[in-house]
Amino acid sequence: MSTAALEVINLKKTYQDKVGDSVVEAVKGINFSIKAGTIFGLLGPNGAGKTTIIAAITTLEKPTSGDVLVFGNSVTEKPLLTKRQVGVVHQEVINTGYFSVAEILDFQSGYYGLFKNKERCEYLMHKLSLHEHREKKTRQLSGGMKRRLMIAKALVHSPKLLLLDEPTAGVDVGLRESLWNFVQELKKDGLSILLTTHYLEEAEQLCDQVAIIHKGQLLFNGHSTDVISQYTLKKFTIFLKNGEKKEFEEATKMGLNEVLVKHQIQLSEIQDIKIEEGKLEKAFAKMVAQ
Repeated sequence: MSTAALEVINLKKTYQDKVGDSVVEAVKGINFSIKAGTIFGLLGPNGAGKTTIIAAITTLEKPTSGDVLVFGNSVTEKPLLTKRQVGVVHQEVINTGYFSVAEILDFQSGYYGLFKNKERCEYLMHKLSLHEHREKKTRQLSGGMKRRLMIAKALVHSPKLLLLDEPTAGVDVGLRESLWNFVQELKKDGLSILLTTHYLEEAEQLCDQVAIIHKGQLLFNGHSTDVISQYTLKKFTIFLKNGEKKEFEEATKMGLNEVLVKHQIQLSEIQDIKIEEGKLEKAFAKMVAQ
């Protein structure tokens, strides 16, 4: 039986309120796991606890209780091993403006004791379209290029688990598409990926499994099609030969024949049919509104 890439076990994190004496529960007993070689979407509105969970995984925050295992090893008991196995791309764009792209990747390699890592750095610069900008200082890069550099930095040491915290926030559509193509290549190479994003259509297309959290609590954990089926309706638009248009919203599991029988429509009356499946975005909005 293969070891999960990541296991979050009854994770709780509380903080002392800076204003008053009350205790703030940022994460309230979260449980989920990521299979090795898959893309897992961690979804939730701002303030849901996503960044706190990532901070616990990367050893930046110590859990109040519970544990986090990376490939079977506790991050609190073996923090150095965790750091070697995990790469992380944070939300905030960092700007070390006085160094070139190539220098930064060389420095980052050195942090992991990799002093002959040129081949890996060259590979990443080519894959992320940074090679032609390799001598530019980071202050000369566009916002999208800085995002690519952050991803390259996270991958210089060939981690087994990659954490992407809103990696496409503020980037244009073309760059977003190229980044997701690269993420899918990484998955094919066996990398395990935890993704947080507000672009739920991307999560629906990319992720093998999603977890939805709200106010520190886990609301759903499973395949996106399951939450769509549970929380959305399928829309049927039926164009009749007499010029009428009939629209119905039914349960996702309901088939066309069942809809026609329910609404007493004969096949001989139909000119055309349009069926729209439910979307993860609608399911998400319904869940967090409850």
